[in-house]
Amino acid sequence: MPASAASAPASLGVVAVTVAASTQAVAAPKPVTALAEVQRRIAQVPVLRGEFAQEKRLQGFRNPLKSQGRFLIARERGVLWSTLKPFPSDVVLTRDRILTRQADGRSRVEADARQQPALRSVNAMMFALMSGDVQALTARFSVQPTLLANGAWRLVLTPKPGAMAQAFQRVTLEGDRYVRSVDIEEPSGDRTQLRFTGMVDLPARLTADEARRFD
Repeated sequence: MPASAASAPASLGVVAVTVAASTQAVAAPKPVTALAEVQRRIAQVPVLRGEFAQEKRLQGFRNPLKSQGRFLIARERGVLWSTLKPFPSDVVLTRDRILTRQADGRSRVEADARQQPALRSVNAMMFALMSGDVQALTARFSVQPTLLANGAWRLVLTPKPGAMAQAFQRVTLEGDRYVRSVDIEEPSGDRTQLRFTGMVDLPARLTADEARRFD
């Protein structure tokens, strides 16, 4: 779901350096690829908080389903979605499970991703998306990066054969220091758009209440 970052490298070609005192040509360090530059532009912070707005368009329905709320990414714990509208609820994503909790705290549904390989793959992808872990995305997607002006970037993800291809047709991310938007297209024709605003990375540690909500 902000500061600017450094601009893209001037060239992605291979550069050679000629040493004046010798006739030997010394190869320069390998240039930074566009994908590596995207990873460099994304802020690597332990905790990120912000607000989200989601719009989901379902085939056969004229009006989109809309929701909004707050999110919390804790790199060592997972992702917490706190939906405020239209109905309060929490969804907790970790590398091993998905937990849904209603506003009263009593209604609770938990799925163990360790026992469901497809769910684990989708869960890992969502965790990587929200935390901006570009390298993790390449394990399950073909990634097409584009470097934009003022430190911005775009990634178009096409799923490789497997569980991801059954759940996603294409995923487009845009951002700068943080992921600003996620556009998910499903094989069924359904489409989900997420927009993230008001992001802050301080305090860098979870509060006691935040930590409790991951349990």
